[in-house]
Amino acid sequence: MLNIENLHVYYGVIQALQGISFHLNKGEIVALIGANGAGKTTTLRTISGLMRPAVGKIRFEETTLTDKNPEQIVRMGIVHVPEGRKIFSRMTVLENLHMGAFIMNDKVQIARDIEQMFARFPRLAERQGQLGGTLSGGEQQMLTIARGLMSHPRLLLLDEPSMGLSPIMVEQIFEIIQTINEEGTSILLVEQNAQMALAVSHRAYVVETGKITLEGKADDLLQDEKVVKAYLGAD
Repeated sequence: MLNIENLHVYYGVIQALQGISFHLNKGEIVALIGANGAGKTTTLRTISGLMRPAVGKIRFEETTLTDKNPEQIVRMGIVHVPEGRKIFSRMTVLENLHMGAFIMNDKVQIARDIEQMFARFPRLAERQGQLGGTLSGGEQQMLTIARGLMSHPRLLLLDEPSMGLSPIMVEQIFEIIQTINEEGTSILLVEQNAQMALAVSHRAYVVETGKITLEGKADDLLQDEKVVKAYLGAD
Protein backbone atom coordinates (compact mmCIF):
# COMPACT_ATOMS: atom_id res chain seq x y z
CA MET A 1 0.00 0.00 0.00
CA LEU A 2 2.85 2.39 0.91
CA ASN A 3 6.40 2.05 -0.33
CA ILE A 4 9.27 4.31 0.73
CA GLU A 5 12.52 4.03 -1.22
CA ASN A 6 15.87 5.61 -0.30
CA LEU A 7 14.43 8.75 1.29
CA HIS A 8 16.84 11.61 1.96
CA VAL A 9 15.41 14.73 3.61
CA TYR A 10 17.14 17.91 4.81
CA TYR A 11 16.37 20.83 7.12
CA GLY A 12 18.60 23.39 5.44
CA VAL A 13 22.07 21.82 5.50
CA ILE A 14 21.16 19.30 8.22
CA GLN A 15 20.25 15.86 6.90
CA ALA A 16 17.33 14.38 8.83
CA LEU A 17 16.75 11.21 6.80
CA GLN A 18 19.63 9.24 5.30
CA GLY A 19 18.22 6.76 2.82
CA ILE A 20 15.22 5.34 4.68
CA SER A 21 13.35 2.52 2.92
CA PHE A 22 10.34 0.60 4.23
CA HIS A 23 6.84 -0.51 3.28
CA LEU A 24 3.37 -0.90 4.74
CA ASN A 25 0.85 -3.48 3.56
CA LYS A 26 -2.87 -2.85 3.39
CA GLY A 27 -4.53 -3.54 6.74
CA GLU A 28 -1.35 -3.32 8.80
CA ILE A 29 -0.28 -1.23 11.76
CA VAL A 30 3.41 -0.53 11.22
CA ALA A 31 5.37 1.29 13.93
CA LEU A 32 8.42 3.49 13.64
CA ILE A 33 10.23 3.53 16.97
CA GLY A 34 13.36 5.36 18.05
CA ALA A 35 14.73 8.19 20.15
CA ASN A 36 13.82 11.86 19.81
CA GLY A 37 15.46 13.37 16.74
CA ALA A 38 15.82 10.03 14.97
CA GLY A 39 13.75 11.16 11.97
CA LYS A 40 10.39 9.57 12.68
CA THR A 41 8.30 12.75 12.54
CA THR A 42 10.23 13.93 9.48
CA THR A 43 9.26 10.69 7.76
CA LEU A 44 5.55 11.32 8.37
CA ARG A 45 5.82 14.96 7.35
CA THR A 46 7.45 13.92 4.09
CA ILE A 47 4.79 11.30 3.33
CA SER A 48 2.01 13.83 3.93
CA GLY A 49 3.62 16.43 1.66
CA LEU A 50 4.65 18.91 4.34
CA MET A 51 8.30 18.36 3.39
CA ARG A 52 9.98 17.47 0.11
CA PRO A 53 12.69 14.83 -0.15
CA ALA A 54 15.98 15.69 -1.84
CA VAL A 55 16.25 12.07 -3.01
CA GLY A 56 13.93 9.10 -2.91
CA LYS A 57 10.47 7.88 -3.85
CA ILE A 58 7.18 7.58 -1.99
CA ARG A 59 4.47 5.49 -3.62
CA PHE A 60 0.93 5.04 -2.35
CA GLU A 61 -0.53 2.07 -4.18
CA GLU A 62 0.28 3.02 -7.82
CA THR A 63 0.72 6.76 -7.33
CA THR A 64 3.92 8.69 -6.65
CA LEU A 65 3.45 11.18 -3.82
CA THR A 66 6.63 13.24 -4.04
CA ASP A 67 5.07 15.69 -6.52
CA LYS A 68 1.75 16.01 -4.65
CA ASN A 69 0.75 18.75 -2.20
CA PRO A 70 -0.82 17.99 1.21
CA GLU A 71 -4.41 18.56 0.06
CA GLN A 72 -3.99 16.20 -2.89
CA ILE A 73 -2.52 13.59 -0.55
CA VAL A 74 -5.49 13.88 1.84
CA ARG A 75 -7.88 13.48 -1.07
CA MET A 76 -6.03 10.27 -2.02
CA GLY A 77 -6.85 8.83 1.41
CA ILE A 78 -3.79 9.61 3.56
CA VAL A 79 -4.39 11.63 6.72
CA HIS A 80 -1.65 12.88 9.06
CA VAL A 81 -2.55 13.25 12.74
CA PRO A 82 0.37 15.40 13.96
CA GLU A 83 2.20 15.28 17.26
CA GLY A 84 1.29 17.86 19.86
CA ARG A 85 -2.48 17.64 19.31
CA LYS A 86 -2.64 20.57 16.89
CA ILE A 87 -6.35 21.20 17.16
CA PHE A 88 -8.06 24.50 16.36
CA SER A 89 -8.08 25.71 19.95
CA ARG A 90 -10.50 28.63 19.41
CA MET A 91 -13.03 26.46 17.61
CA THR A 92 -15.51 24.16 19.30
CA VAL A 93 -15.24 20.40 19.21
CA LEU A 94 -18.00 20.31 16.59
CA GLU A 95 -16.28 22.94 14.44
CA ASN A 96 -13.01 20.98 14.61
CA LEU A 97 -14.80 17.91 13.28
CA HIS A 98 -16.30 19.92 10.44
CA MET A 99 -12.78 21.13 9.56
CA GLY A 100 -11.72 17.50 9.28
CA ALA A 101 -14.42 16.98 6.66
CA PHE A 102 -13.21 19.77 4.37
CA ILE A 103 -12.84 17.41 1.39
CA MET A 104 -16.37 16.05 1.82
CA ASN A 105 -19.36 17.56 -0.03
CA ASP A 106 -22.25 15.44 1.26
CA LYS A 107 -23.73 17.26 4.27
CA VAL A 108 -25.88 14.27 5.19
CA GLN A 109 -22.81 12.03 5.23
CA ILE A 110 -20.86 14.58 7.27
CA ALA A 111 -23.66 14.63 9.85
CA ARG A 112 -23.61 10.81 9.99
CA ASP A 113 -19.84 10.82 10.40
CA ILE A 114 -20.03 13.30 13.27
CA GLU A 115 -22.58 11.11 15.03
CA GLN A 116 -20.24 8.15 14.50
CA MET A 117 -17.35 10.11 16.03
CA PHE A 118 -19.51 11.01 19.03
CA ALA A 119 -20.45 7.34 19.43
CA ARG A 120 -16.78 6.35 19.28
CA PHE A 121 -15.64 9.20 21.54
CA PRO A 122 -18.48 9.87 24.05
CA ARG A 123 -16.45 12.56 25.83
CA LEU A 124 -16.43 14.61 22.64
CA ALA A 125 -20.20 14.31 22.40
CA GLU A 126 -20.47 15.70 25.94
CA ARG A 127 -18.18 18.60 25.02
CA GLN A 128 -19.23 19.30 21.44
CA GLY A 129 -19.92 22.97 22.11
CA GLN A 130 -16.74 23.47 24.14
CA LEU A 131 -13.67 25.26 22.74
CA GLY A 132 -10.95 22.81 21.78
CA GLY A 133 -8.31 24.64 23.77
CA THR A 134 -10.20 24.06 27.03
CA LEU A 135 -10.22 20.25 26.70
CA SER A 136 -7.88 18.02 28.68
CA GLY A 137 -4.84 16.54 26.93
CA GLY A 138 -6.55 13.19 26.45
CA GLU A 139 -9.71 14.79 25.10
CA GLN A 140 -7.65 16.89 22.67
CA GLN A 141 -5.93 13.73 21.45
CA MET A 142 -9.31 12.07 20.89
CA LEU A 143 -10.44 15.15 18.97
CA THR A 144 -7.31 15.14 16.83
CA ILE A 145 -7.88 11.51 15.85
CA ALA A 146 -11.62 12.03 15.30
CA ARG A 147 -10.93 15.06 13.10
CA GLY A 148 -8.54 12.95 11.03
CA LEU A 149 -11.11 10.18 10.62
CA MET A 150 -13.71 12.63 9.27
CA SER A 151 -12.15 12.47 5.79
CA HIS A 152 -12.43 8.65 5.63
CA PRO A 153 -8.69 7.88 5.40
CA ARG A 154 -7.43 4.59 4.09
CA LEU A 155 -4.02 5.24 5.65
CA LEU A 156 -3.67 7.10 8.95
CA LEU A 157 -0.30 8.59 9.93
CA LEU A 158 -0.27 8.87 13.73
CA ASP A 159 2.53 10.88 15.35
CA GLU A 160 3.11 10.36 19.09
CA PRO A 161 -0.54 9.81 20.08
CA SER A 162 0.39 9.03 23.70
CA MET A 163 2.56 12.11 24.29
CA GLY A 164 1.84 13.77 27.64
CA LEU A 165 -1.08 11.52 28.55
CA SER A 166 -1.75 9.63 31.78
CA PRO A 167 -1.21 5.83 31.73
CA ILE A 168 -4.97 5.20 31.78
CA MET A 169 -5.55 7.57 28.87
CA VAL A 170 -2.64 5.99 26.95
CA GLU A 171 -4.35 2.61 27.20
CA GLN A 172 -7.63 4.09 25.96
CA ILE A 173 -5.94 5.77 22.99
CA PHE A 174 -4.19 2.56 21.95
CA GLU A 175 -7.44 0.61 22.24
CA ILE A 176 -8.98 3.17 19.88
CA ILE A 177 -6.04 2.76 17.48
CA GLN A 178 -6.54 -1.01 17.39
CA THR A 179 -10.27 -0.62 16.78
CA ILE A 180 -9.68 1.83 13.91
CA ASN A 181 -7.32 -0.70 12.33
CA GLU A 182 -9.71 -3.61 12.83
CA GLU A 183 -12.38 -1.59 11.01
CA GLY A 184 -10.14 -1.42 7.92
CA THR A 185 -7.83 1.59 8.21
CA SER A 186 -4.11 0.97 7.76
CA ILE A 187 -1.90 2.84 10.23
CA LEU A 188 1.68 4.09 10.24
CA LEU A 189 2.45 4.79 13.89
CA VAL A 190 5.26 6.93 15.27
CA GLU A 191 5.49 6.46 19.01
CA GLN A 192 8.14 6.88 21.72
CA ASN A 193 6.31 4.46 23.99
CA ALA A 194 7.90 1.50 22.24
CA GLN A 195 6.25 -1.06 24.51
CA MET A 196 2.74 0.10 23.58
CA ALA A 197 3.61 0.66 19.93
CA LEU A 198 4.98 -2.86 19.51
CA ALA A 199 2.06 -4.35 21.45
CA VAL A 200 -0.49 -3.08 18.89
CA SER A 201 1.58 -3.26 15.68
CA HIS A 202 2.04 -6.03 13.15
CA ARG A 203 5.56 -4.98 12.15
CA ALA A 204 8.01 -2.28 13.17
CA TYR A 205 11.15 -0.45 12.12
CA VAL A 206 13.77 1.02 14.44
CA VAL A 207 14.96 4.46 13.29
CA GLU A 208 18.31 5.83 14.49
CA THR A 209 19.85 9.11 13.27
CA GLY A 210 17.89 9.10 10.04
CA LYS A 211 18.45 5.45 9.17
CA ILE A 212 16.53 2.22 9.71
CA THR A 213 18.75 -0.06 11.77
CA LEU A 214 16.38 -2.91 12.56
CA GLU A 215 13.08 -4.27 11.29
CA GLY A 216 10.82 -7.20 11.90
CA LYS A 217 7.58 -8.51 13.31
CA ALA A 218 6.52 -6.52 16.35
CA ASP A 219 6.41 -9.63 18.55
CA ASP A 220 9.98 -10.49 17.58
CA LEU A 221 11.24 -6.98 18.29
CA LEU A 222 9.64 -7.09 21.75
CA GLN A 223 12.04 -9.94 22.49
CA ASP A 224 15.07 -8.48 20.71
CA GLU A 225 17.90 -7.78 23.17
CA LYS A 226 18.96 -4.51 21.51
CA VAL A 227 15.41 -3.17 21.41
CA VAL A 228 14.74 -4.22 25.00
CA LYS A 229 17.87 -2.44 26.25
CA ALA A 230 17.46 0.70 24.16
CA TYR A 231 13.70 1.29 24.15
CA LEU A 232 11.87 -0.91 26.63
CA GLY A 233 13.48 0.28 29.82
CA ALA A 234 15.47 -2.86 30.64
CA ASP A 235 19.03 -2.79 32.02
